[in-house]
Amino acid sequence: MKTAIIYYSAHHGNTRKLVEAVAQGRDVTLIDALTAKSTDLSGYDLIGFASGIYFGKFHQSVVEFAKNNLPQGKKVFFLSTYGGSNGTRAIEEAVKVKDARIVGSFGCKGYDTFGPFRLVGGIAKGHPDEADLKNARDFFDGLR
Repeated sequence: MKTAIIYYSAHHGNTRKLVEAVAQGRDVTLIDALTAKSTDLSGYDLIGFASGIYFGKFHQSVVEFAKNNLPQGKKVFFLSTYGGSNGTRAIEEAVKVKDARIVGSFGCKGYDTFGPFRLVGGIAKGHPDEADLKNARDFFDGLR
């Protein structure tokens, strides 16, 4: 099953670490949402969207990429990293407009030093860890 994962990762590289672990040894194309503003996804059977969670939402670059590039009727999934809590509502709304079928979602803690968390040295230090990465790979393998 040919798969693409569109992602945005900043700050500590939590999401990049997650998508690279999922892609390793699998037929997965990784697409950075910031550098590839337009990509033809019609040849992919399964499309993932991955981001850290910013104020309860996927990064805007990933949401905009989905709005502008997701073909109608594709199977999609979500991967996310977060310091506080997960949030996929904005990306779910963006893909539902395209009649996409959401087949799953995986999220895990990610090291976060944003705002007040910086004062205490951050939260979720060491995440995503090896157990998180294994769980993400298992989640992805279960989709295929």
